[in-house]
Amino acid sequence: MKSLDELRKLREKAQEAIRLREQTDGTKIVVGMGTCGIAAGAREVMLALIEELEKKNITDVVVTQTGCAGLCEKEPLVEVIRPGEPKITYGYMTPEKARMMVTSHIVNGQVIGEYVIAREETVS
Repeated sequence: MKSLDELRKLREKAQEAIRLREQTDGTKIVVGMGTCGIAAGAREVMLALIEELEKKNITDVVVTQTGCAGLCEKEPLVEVIRPGEPKITYGYMTPEKARMMVTSHIVNGQVIGEYVIAREETVS
């Protein structure tokens, strides 16, 4: 840090990141990061999701993580939660599938049926 102004800018950037992470009214992507998910490649999937969202300059989607969902044989798992739509759970994800999911589901609103392992109506 060279100045107080730089410190303020850094604080504003951090506060914006926290605000985006905590927002609940937009799209949320949840990656299963239990031991089983991590062993199956969930870290790489999460990194691919974040990179693809940044590459496409998508800033209104929150990517977060959760523990084991009890579907270890279908890991890595990725849930997409959008207001007014069923929660979609994708299974057997890879970084490549995650990138395609961002383009198809997040950008174009098209669920990739062949990757879906569960659909759940959510109460909003």
